[in-house]
Formats: sequence, structure tokens, C-alpha cells
Amino acid sequence: MKRTVLSLLFLLAAGMVTPGSPAVAQDAPQVIQGPLRGYYTYGQLHSVTTEEAIRGAAVATTIPMGVYTVTSSRDDNVYQGVVVGRSPFFHGSRTTSIPTFIVPVKVKTSDGHAFDPSAADSSCLSSKVPLTVFQNSPLFDSAAFTMNGVGVGTTQYSDAFERAEFWQKVSVTGNRFHTMLAPITTLAEQTLTLTSGQGEDFTGVPCGNLAVINFSTFDNFVENTIIPFVSGQGGGPTSFPIILLYNAVLADPFVVGTTDNCCILGYHNAFLNPVQTYGVIDFDSTRAFTGTEDISVASHEIDEWINDPLDNNATPAWGHIGQVSGCQNNFEVGDPLSGTLFPSVTLNSFTYHPQELAFFSWFYGAPSIGTGSSEFSNNDTFGSDAGSVCE
Repeated sequence: MKRTVLSLLFLLAAGMVTPGSPAVAQDAPQVIQGPLRGYYTYGQLHSVTTEEAIRGAAVATTIPMGVYTVTSSRDDNVYQGVVVGRSPFFHGSRTTSIPTFIVPVKVKTSDGHAFDPSAADSSCLSSKVPLTVFQNSPLFDSAAFTMNGVGVGTTQYSDAFERAEFWQKVSVTGNRFHTMLAPITTLAEQTLTLTSGQGEDFTGVPCGNLAVINFSTFDNFVENTIIPFVSGQGGGPTSFPIILLYNAVLADPFVVGTTDNCCILGYHNAFLNPVQTYGVIDFDSTRAFTGTEDISVASHEIDEWINDPLDNNATPAWGHIGQVSGCQNNFEVGDPLSGTLFPSVTLNSFTYHPQELAFFSWFYGAPSIGTGSSEFSNNDTFGSDAGSVCE
């Protein structure tokens, strides 16, 4: 079993969580005694090497991936990595479409409570169905996006961001460079039933309840149940499965009766040969966390997958920002701005809240090749790169 490499914790509310009493009956919801902390993580490529994955992309046995090589102005070293689709540095006109499968997962806790993305929620989502809201979002439908004063096109949010972060490379093609999630297929809902040792139902959040699931329990369920299910429905390594949770987060590891080690809001991962990538996201309406409304978690994870599909694109070390209290050395575009929202997007009668994201140039160094005069994120929060190498 792989060990997931965790991003450092991102405090979304002041204070720490006070563990609940283990003596409370495990077939009843636990009560959260203090503020929660939310953060994102990423997987560790396993059961396949980077070289095997790139060879698979070259012969179309996995998702298309393009290789880039860049000399970082932050440390003068040369870095190589891969992105989903064509490399923006090739200046070519290319639309890459990745077949995408949405897999809603109902989580049932030992007290019988269900956290169901396919059920209308009258308490926290104005009687809307989370899955439907998710399907109709700018993650999959097109909207007009302006980033740092530059119109980057009418497209999906993830594609708009990639165009913005590589604007000086892709704008020379006009509107002919895109990486799209298409076609979108929603599969039948799957159910994960937890024992009390695998996760629990917690009350005390601003709206509804929150399920907390043991990370290894869930990731085993994804890799051994969900991924084979997707493959049997026409998916596989050439597609991108998105596993959709509703008001359900992960703890690594889960500690019975507490919210210790909580709360992982989403992650992306890659395994197998040919390599299979996937993403796991929580569609949240509990309001327990700052900056995690509706599609913010999904926008974080989808764009991190596009920019780092194998979870191992190295960068000069950066940190002490966003959810990262120490240092990281990877190309995870969401982590430096975790909890910071992009301007809301109203589409299909719903107002969505994607996350702001850091540009390629923020990680590898100035000058910026993104939109704007000297911007290093897609809503001007970062006006300079990550600076000196983190220590």
C-alpha cells in the first residue's frame, strides 16, 4: 500500500479541534467541539515509473501528456515535467479533449446517516441536488473568463486557467490551444458503507453534518472498486475519473471519536501501468471551512491534475504561504492559494466559486509568461514569483 505524501496543514479557522470522547457510543453522531482545519493533499505515483507513463502517453494507452523543460530563474537549475495535453511551450494549435467520468459516491456511516451527492439537500443547498449543480458548473460548461484583465476565452475554468498561466506561449495561436474535459459522462452512484472504525458522522458544523473517512479506507475503495467500475463502463487509463463526495472529507489516519488528522478536502493520484490518473473532491455546503464553497475544491484538484498529472513535477522549494507552513518543491498550483477564491461565476442559475490558482511562473520564477503585466496568479493576488528558495 502506498503512503500518500501530505501537503502541510492549512488552517482555515483559528484554533485547534478538541477531540470528542472515545467513550461516546459509536453508532451516534459525534459532536465537533472546536474549529476544523481543512487542507489538500496529493498522491505519490506508484506501480509505474514516470518514463513508462510518458511512453504510454506517446502511444495513446493513457491520457495525452506533454513534456516541458525550463530553467528556473529562482535557482538557475533545469527542471523537466509533464502536463495533461500538448505542452504549451510547443506554440502549436491543438485542442486536447480528455474523456471525463464523474462518479458520485454515497457515504453511509455506522449511525445510518447518508452523505449523498445525488439527493436534493433542502437544509444546505436550497433543495438543489449537489451532483446536478456540479454537472452544470463552469468546470464542464463554458463561461467567459477574464484573468488579470485579459479575456482568455469562453471555455471551462481549468482550460481558461491553463491558457492564462501560459498566455505568452499559447496566445500566439489565437483561440486554438485548449485542454478540455470532454466528453463528460456521469456514472451510476456507488456506495461506501463505513464501520465505526473507518469513519464517522459529526455534527456541530454550521450547516448539516460532516462525514470524516479514513484516508486509506477511501483510497483503497477508489483504486480497487471505483477504478475497475469506471473501466467496465468504458473508462480506463485514457480517461479522467472524478470521484465526487458530498460534505465528506478524509483524515489520515482517522481516529475514532475525533477529528484528529482532519480534514483532507481533495487529492489527485496516479497509479498502474498504463498509468491511471484520478481526482477525489468534496462538494461542500457545510460552511465548516473558509474558501471551500461548492466547486472550489474541484477547481483546485482539476487544475493541479492538469499541471502535475503524475504528482511528481519538481520545482525549486517554496513555502510559508497558503496551506504550506514549511517548504514544498512541487508544481501544485492550488496549494499556495488554498482558501483564496477567484471571482464568482454565475452559470445555469447558480453562483459558483472557483479557487484562485498560482501560475507556472510563480513556481519557476520571473518573468511571468502569464496574463497581465507582471501577475503570477489568475486574479492578481501574486505580483511576484515565489522568491528565494525556501528553507
